[in-house]
Amino acid sequence: MIRVLIADDHMVVREGLHTILEVAEDLVPVGEASDGAEAVRLAGELLPDVVLMDLRMPNMDGIEAIRQIKALYPDVEIVILTTYDDDEYIVRGLQAGARGYLLKDAGRQALFESIRAAARGESLLPSAVVDRVVAHLARPRPIVQDTLSRREQEVLALLAQGAANKEIAAQLHITERTVKAHVTSIFNKLGVNSRAEAVAVALRSGLLPA
Repeated sequence: MIRVLIADDHMVVREGLHTILEVAEDLVPVGEASDGAEAVRLAGELLPDVVLMDLRMPNMDGIEAIRQIKALYPDVEIVILTTYDDDEYIVRGLQAGARGYLLKDAGRQALFESIRAAARGESLLPSAVVDRVVAHLARPRPIVQDTLSRREQEVLALLAQGAANKEIAAQLHITERTVKAHVTSIFNKLGVNSRAEAVAVALRSGLLPA
């Protein structure tokens, strides 16, 4: 079962999400937070697998809550669920450590699949979001092909396909620990903090086919 914490300042939204999540056999809502500060606190108390995070909330906004949760509880994954279709919010949310970004008018199945992907440690972003991250991401430093080793390029290509560490390890015949080391090195070389950012920067820099 994937344990989900819901963070939204509107009670009707929290109750609606709670009801929707109960439809899925593998998802279970374990708590509700009405602001960012409460989301951070409950993340520590409940240690959910995934947090559904709104962005604009009182006391502490969603971006800051994401940063604090990822700093304190790095194994807790976060999917942003918001009404704000804004490039700055998308980029800042992903940079803070969110695995996904969905608008509240997304379909039920899209929500379920985003949560499941996040729980697996993967990023499942709508193509429109990826396009906008690519277009509006802060201009990265110039990157040449030789910046990444051949193995890192192979890992990056599989990241772009949405492969999890376990799947990458199996395909490349290396250990998951080695995969994690390559992913960390890729992040450092590209100056990013998430898989989604790495793919976006790599696309923009020509390290991956568009």
